[in-house]
Amino acid sequence: LQKELLKYKQEARNLQGIKDALQQRLIQQDAAVLQLKQELLRANMDKEELHNQNVDLQRKVEERNRLLAEYKKELCQKDRHLQQHQTKLDEMLRQLSEASYQQVDLERELEHKEALLAHCMKREAEE
Repeated sequence: LQKELLKYKQEARNLQGIKDALQQRLIQQDAAVLQLKQELLRANMDKEELHNQNVDLQRKVEERNRLLAEYKKELCQKDRHLQQHQTKLDEMLRQLSEASYQQVDLERELEHKEALLAHCMKREAEE
């Protein structure tokens, strides 16, 4: 009986050792699971933050695209105004050029008439 008792005590110690080792292993695994859960939580938080940043960036891109469209519209309007003013300027320059030619013609005609008048005055003075 003593031999059996020693045998069972030894077996109980062995089983206690196995139990302690398994409990230690379970504690390590629990710690690893906890660490993985924390990493998963951090990863999910990072993912959410990136998603929020992405949404914010998309909103900014849309706003800039809207502003760009407005600026393009304004630029087209200004181009049209510029073309209208350029057309008016070209017409005024053409009219100015015509007026200049007319002025030159009138000055020549005036010089010719002054010369004729001077010639007539001279002839009258001689008579």
